[in-house]
Amino acid sequence: MRKDSRLSRMLHVLLHMARHDGPMTSEHIARMLQTNPVVVRRTMAGLRDAGYVRSEKGHGGGWVIAADLEKVSLLDIHRAVGGPTLFAIGSEQDNPACAVEAAVNEALDEAMREAEALLVARLGAVSLAQLARSFDARCSAPPD
Repeated sequence: MRKDSRLSRMLHVLLHMARHDGPMTSEHIARMLQTNPVVVRRTMAGLRDAGYVRSEKGHGGGWVIAADLEKVSLLDIHRAVGGPTLFAIGSEQDNPACAVEAAVNEALDEAMREAEALLVARLGAVSLAQLARSFDARCSAPPD
């Protein structure tokens, strides 16, 4: 099964943007992500609509951070890129009258709700500023 990497890719982009002097073009971001600039613009539109980035038009224009990194969580970015499903596991609904299916679905649904609540809480507790500090620390650490 193919994983949805929009969250990690956009976090990657946002960290680069936070440490980049000036706007970053969709073409530049696309080269970095090895994708098409149209895909970048489509994904960045969600971040723009949420107020996390803005686009500057004209020569020398591109995408820039528009929000305070301390106030933006990983969960905020997850939601801005379309809030892809956190887990692909689901339950069967073929035979609602089946007692086995009902027991299995109840157990799976409860476990998935609990797991998703934990993940959502964790994503909400980590700010982009924390991520940027972690990035900075890795960049300044002496090589092994």
